[in-house]
Amino acid sequence: MGSIKRIGLLGGSFDPIHWAHLLLAEIARESAGLERVVFIPARQNPLKEHPTKASGEDRLAMVQLAVADNPAFTASDLELNRSGPSYTVDTLEAFAATYPPPDHELFFIIGKDNLNDLHRWHRPDRILQLCRLLVFERPHIPLTPEAEAYLERVTFLEGPQLDISATQIRRRVQAGQTIRYFVPEPVRAYILTHHLYR
Repeated sequence: MGSIKRIGLLGGSFDPIHWAHLLLAEIARESAGLERVVFIPARQNPLKEHPTKASGEDRLAMVQLAVADNPAFTASDLELNRSGPSYTVDTLEAFAATYPPPDHELFFIIGKDNLNDLHRWHRPDRILQLCRLLVFERPHIPLTPEAEAYLERVTFLEGPQLDISATQIRRRVQAGQTIRYFVPEPVRAYILTHHLYR
């Protein structure tokens, strides 16, 4: 039997995807020895009240453009094609069927703030049965008692703190300001060509 293939999963609104997403995914890939990182745009985040600004089709297209030059990165339309809220546990069940153990191991990439909220997610115990968590440290965010219960299935990662957010990018576009170097050039061109976030 060959070695276990490690698959990283990174979910998000990606509205739009930006350099911080890509850099953290690359650090996770290198640190955990991941064969692949799959970017999964969410159809509807159950913990976010407001809908995404760009359509699922546009957000997927931007992710595909952003990851095209990295053979270890790929995009998935799994959550966009599923009706209802995007529950992580359902996504993990689907990927566990595609990449079954014991030949594969799934790793879900999140920030420390997400770990603190994990007890509010749908079926957190099942999530931790299906994957290990790769958690990026966030300075000045202490672990909650709820999060400490999950540490057996957590690997903490160090990454640069890039002060880039999708909200900031959308506001800059709306104000007619440059977003060069906030996002990969093909994503910037897509946003401008398709008149997104105006």
